[in-house]
Amino acid sequence: MNNIKINNRLRTRINTNILFLVSCIFLLTSCQEKKAEENHEEEKSENEVALTEAQFKTVGIEYGTIENKNLNKVIKANGFTAVPPQNAANISTLIGGTVKDIFVLEGTFVNKGKVLATIQNLEVVEMKEDYNAAIANIEYLQLEYNRQKTLSDENVNPRKILQEVKAKLAVERARAQAAKNKLNTLNMSTNGSSALIPIVAPISGYVGKINITKGAFAETGTVLFEVIDNSQMHLDLNVYEKDLASISVGQEVDFVLTNQSNKSIKGKIFGINKSFSNESKTIAVHAKINPSDTKGLISGMYVSANININNATVQALPKDAIVKNGDKYFIFIQEEHQEETAKAEPKDDGHNHAEGEEHHDDENETPTHKEVHFEAIEVIPGTTDLGYTEVNFVSEIPADAKIVVKGAFYLLSAMKGGGEHVH
Repeated sequence: MNNIKINNRLRTRINTNILFLVSCIFLLTSCQEKKAEENHEEEKSENEVALTEAQFKTVGIEYGTIENKNLNKVIKANGFTAVPPQNAANISTLIGGTVKDIFVLEGTFVNKGKVLATIQNLEVVEMKEDYNAAIANIEYLQLEYNRQKTLSDENVNPRKILQEVKAKLAVERARAQAAKNKLNTLNMSTNGSSALIPIVAPISGYVGKINITKGAFAETGTVLFEVIDNSQMHLDLNVYEKDLASISVGQEVDFVLTNQSNKSIKGKIFGINKSFSNESKTIAVHAKINPSDTKGLISGMYVSANININNATVQALPKDAIVKNGDKYFIFIQEEHQEETAKAEPKDDGHNHAEGEEHHDDENETPTHKEVHFEAIEVIPGTTDLGYTEVNFVSEIPADAKIVVKGAFYLLSAMKGGGEHVH
């Protein structure tokens, strides 16, 4: 009998211990599940944001869907506007002198051959004297040569005299031609005795910087005037080595003036350098600007350009639908469920209310309103063209997802405010 009682007690203790262990395991499992659920909710909330109906209307959220667009794939490049060497002139003088007159102002248009200024130098007077003296000697020696040739043909004088006159005539002719060449190089006439040297525009264009003043001494080799012809403006773009294989002559270029308006201007590549431009390992690519768009452009303007590589049909969204957070890009989609905030329970004010009597303590009541929930979805953007940007999704989204195309930046700001619902 005693053994039976001991066995019953033992069974009772064992059953109690088993129940205790099962309860502990159940509690531990429940805590872990609850913790995991809390962690999941916390993680999920970092990519979620909610707006009240009032905020939703104020922000002006608009929806759209993925569209198939023909977008140009482009290579981005920076550079400058430039003119060909033959369309830019730095004008100097071949002989020094005092500036007598200046006939132009900076920014004025001049035609080729226009006299920009005059320089006074007495050496040109001597050049004219040398020329005129040589011409006079040529006339005399020519007559003497003709006379000696007649005498030589009649065997009156030896041919040696004829050869001497012929040599002197050749020397004077060379002397006259040299003096004439000098005067022509200085844009001066062989006639007259003026000591004024004209400084002439070698091309048509606009006068740039003027580096002389009236009465100053103009030295040889010093740039006196700049004249620029902007009618043949082109782009000098810097392209990195990795993009070189995708670029070829004839490709179209769209560019904007970085410090000017955002008007898009078109051009076409006509040349690619075969050597690196500088230590940055970039290659110079030259693009001709459409003549109708060169008006108002000057050399040296900084530009941002897109070189159009090819045209492809891709999934795209309006570019305002994509926002950047850190080093990642996101879009927002509306979640299916909506929440309603419940009324707060009224506080016990110590008064008895009749059945059916309403409680009117405004401070204890919260009006019911709906919330619209949005989720941030990571994307990888591609080509941007015509106001649309190519998008590639990191993870799939529902086919009928309502994508925010207007107001995404506001949602990002609200989400970055702490990941909590915005009220």
